[in-house]
Amino acid sequence: MFTNLFLPLAQSPGWLSPALLGLMIGTPLGVLGMWIRSYIQRGQLEQLSRRIKEDAEKAAENITKAAELDSKAEYSKWQDVFQKETAETRTELKEQEKRVTKREDNLEGKLDTLSTKERNLERRVEQLDKRDAAVEVKEQEVTGLLREQQDKLLDISGMSADQAKQQLFSNLEDQLEGEMAVMVDKSVSEAKDTAASKVQDILVTAIQRYAGEHTCDTTVSTVDIPSDDMKGRVIGREGRNIRAFEKATGVDVIVDDTPGVVVVSAFDPIRREVARRSLERLIQDGRIHPGRIEEIVINTGKELEKEVLEIGKRASVDANVPGLHRKILDLLGRLRYRTSYGQNVLQHSIEVAYLCQIMADELGLDGRLARRCGLLHDIGKAVDHEVEGGHPKIGADICKRLNEGPEVLNAIAGHHGDIEATSPYTPLVMAGDAISASRPGGRRESLERYIKRLEQLEGIATEQNGVKQAYAIQAGREIRVIVDSNRASDSVAAKIARDIAKRVEEEMTYPGEIKVTVLREMRAVEYAR
Repeated sequence: MFTNLFLPLAQSPGWLSPALLGLMIGTPLGVLGMWIRSYIQRGQLEQLSRRIKEDAEKAAENITKAAELDSKAEYSKWQDVFQKETAETRTELKEQEKRVTKREDNLEGKLDTLSTKERNLERRVEQLDKRDAAVEVKEQEVTGLLREQQDKLLDISGMSADQAKQQLFSNLEDQLEGEMAVMVDKSVSEAKDTAASKVQDILVTAIQRYAGEHTCDTTVSTVDIPSDDMKGRVIGREGRNIRAFEKATGVDVIVDDTPGVVVVSAFDPIRREVARRSLERLIQDGRIHPGRIEEIVINTGKELEKEVLEIGKRASVDANVPGLHRKILDLLGRLRYRTSYGQNVLQHSIEVAYLCQIMADELGLDGRLARRCGLLHDIGKAVDHEVEGGHPKIGADICKRLNEGPEVLNAIAGHHGDIEATSPYTPLVMAGDAISASRPGGRRESLERYIKRLEQLEGIATEQNGVKQAYAIQAGREIRVIVDSNRASDSVAAKIARDIAKRVEEEMTYPGEIKVTVLREMRAVEYAR
């Protein structure tokens, strides 16, 4: 259309140039193309926006549906939880309701019981009030009768009330003096008999309850020599080794013709033990010369000092006596190497401590203090070879310097009767010391008597007719007799037991009692071939 419009002008000569004409035609066409292009793009954009909108609506719808489903599931879940908790709560409430109901029933029953008791008490109170009133009336009547009788007696006797009282008291006094004298004599006799019986019971109980091992021991001061050649090495060239050893240890070394033995002798048990151990080490080492001897003796002495202290601590723990001074612990450890009549003094002291505690408990005294007195009673024996005087005085002086109590000091100094006993624990220590020293197996000399007594006991039993075997058991407190069932019936076995007991009572001297047990056993033996 535009071409047709401008075509006549273009054909006119001189009107327009071709370039201008092209510009005039191209510009509208460009504008038209741009408009068409924008129109097309606008349609695409609208279509794209509609599609995005639809997708968004679908996504929103899906999200909404998913949220609804999740919310419904969560609601259902919480609804189930709520219902379950509600059911549990209802169950608990029902149980609580049952318990409350039961308590109410119990309370009602108790209230009924209390009401019944209250009514009974009221009735009893009324009865007691009536009885009190009746008793008051009777008391008044009795008082009146007594006054009448008293007046009649005074009229008959012609004495006043004060004179009658004096006469009555005088008669009662004369009568009671004789009765009191009889009662006092009877009480004294019974007290003596009871005291003797009680003492025996306490001692027997203490001996039976303390089941300590036999402490009979011998301190061996000999050293084994592997060969006679070693004896020569111990002596050394011209005796220099043995002189150096005796000088370093302070003991006497005896090397004689006895094969395989060298004897170490000294009054001090600690020095003797140091010498024995040192000589054993030198023999094992093989290097025996004065320098080595001095070194071994010094080291052994230091080791023994530590060991002695440890032994004292263990003894304190075993006897349950805490709080002892270090010096006392050292002296207790030294008692391990001290013997008295073959009895180890440390074991003897521990045994006495236990015996004293048992007896103190029986008498109602302090068992801890009794143990302390018993453990320390022979502490002076640790140094009695170094200090003049008896071991009771030495031990008391040592413990006094170390601030021991007066009961302990009196028990140490007076357990052999050297001084007067001012404490009840001193007689306990004396008794415990005597029990430990004299019991069977305690000391060497009593051990021999103990064995003879057992042999005599078994001999008395085996001399009876029908007896096959007899065994003394329980430290001689029981004899067990086995009789031949073919030669002795049950009645004969009983007679054998009585005969044995009677002979033991007549022929033997023993503490306490001896139980005689006769066993009669019938055995039938056959062999299946």
